Amino acid sequence: MVVRFDEFAAGLRYEDLPEQALWTLRRSFLDTMGVAAIGATTELSGIARRVAPMIFGAGTAGQARLLMDGQPVSPVGAAMAGAFTVDSIDAHDGTTPCKGHAGSAIFPAMIAMAQASAPDIDGKGFAEILATAYELSYRAGLVQHATCADYHTSGAWTAVGVAAAGAKLLGGSAEQIRHAAGIGEYHGPRSQMMRCIDHPTMVRDGVGWGAPSGVTAAYLAREGFTGAPALTCEGEDGDAFWQDLGTGWRLIDHTHYKAYPCCRWAHPSLDSVRDMMQAHNLSHEQIERVDIRTFHYATRLAGHEPANQDEFSYAIAFPVAAMIVRGQVGVDELSPEALRDPEILRVSRAVQLIDDPEMTRISTDKRWAQVTLVLKDGRQIEDDPRTPRGDADLPLSNAEILCKYHALADPVLGAERAGQIAELALHFDSLNRDEFSRLLSLCCQPI
Repeated sequence: MVVRFDEFAAGLRYEDLPEQALWTLRRSFLDTMGVAAIGATTELSGIARRVAPMIFGAGTAGQARLLMDGQPVSPVGAAMAGAFTVDSIDAHDGTTPCKGHAGSAIFPAMIAMAQASAPDIDGKGFAEILATAYELSYRAGLVQHATCADYHTSGAWTAVGVAAAGAKLLGGSAEQIRHAAGIGEYHGPRSQMMRCIDHPTMVRDGVGWGAPSGVTAAYLAREGFTGAPALTCEGEDGDAFWQDLGTGWRLIDHTHYKAYPCCRWAHPSLDSVRDMMQAHNLSHEQIERVDIRTFHYATRLAGHEPANQDEFSYAIAFPVAAMIVRGQVGVDELSPEALRDPEILRVSRAVQLIDDPEMTRISTDKRWAQVTLVLKDGRQIEDDPRTPRGDADLPLSNAEILCKYHALADPVLGAERAGQIAELALHFDSLNRDEFSRLLSLCCQPI
């Protein structure tokens, strides 16, 4: 028997969640807070956190504090600024089949609403909310990609999941959850992803408006505002994506994690050049050219000479060159000094992105690339086609996730605070009300 999405959301309890789903949520909590910490140092985040108190002051819904900042605002303002903060560094969790990201909208939105309107929530209750938001977001995203001609940002479909989960957090009925999803879908941003890839700016992946749209929808639905149906949840064209709701978990199968702070479409090439440079004991001085065969959308990333972090995020050539020259792509490679590094720029200009029809055909549930290094002595070193690490079939280990978190968070938060967040986030669902409140407080203190 097929379960309706609103009934699933209203009835989901902690005891219904598979251990693998909880394991994923714990990893995502930790991973997202690490990205939020380094994201709070960016110009993009600073602007969003200045604007939120200007236009989203706390009201009768309750007060939320900005992630990594502490300023009191409304839950809508905290969701907006928090989502922009996480999205400002392209290192957060994602879902390949939806070509986007959910956690960057879900965590800021649900943390904001929990602070403002559910002060008694504990870790188990928050796990129920997160699982609802992820599962509905992923399925709405799959339907949207299957039924809409344009490639919309993650903000479009996360608005649906955030709205439904937000209505659940507010104690809403199945009918209120249904209307919240419809409101979130109708008013969520239908922003064009390829516009930001062709012309990278601070608008990013749309979650900075998808998250507050979903939060607003939840509060509207609680007060009786109607908006159903959400076609991504109830339209006939999307039935196939909802048939196993409650028995199959997209949250488990489709969540991936990033090893590098840039668009995932660059990651198979980054893994490839890292391994080839090490295996053949090569120096960047030996590199004449780099040929990358990949799928069509990825060739539009390019990014041979990024001028800022936004352009770096939507690039392949420059991150690949940084890996060749420095042997890593991390926080240091996001700096203005790295963006002006003459040797990285030399190699970056020598990267050729080749639009390969076969790579495009097979890049559905995976993202494929094949790299050839052309050396100055005329030799060519060719790697096999690859998909990125971090997917379910090539997972990053818990140790790798924790190492990445500390690399991002420790320089910003200090080792003590970063360690406290890590300890609590990795078993957040076992925390009582006071312990969970402390975790949220640690995440929302100023950097």
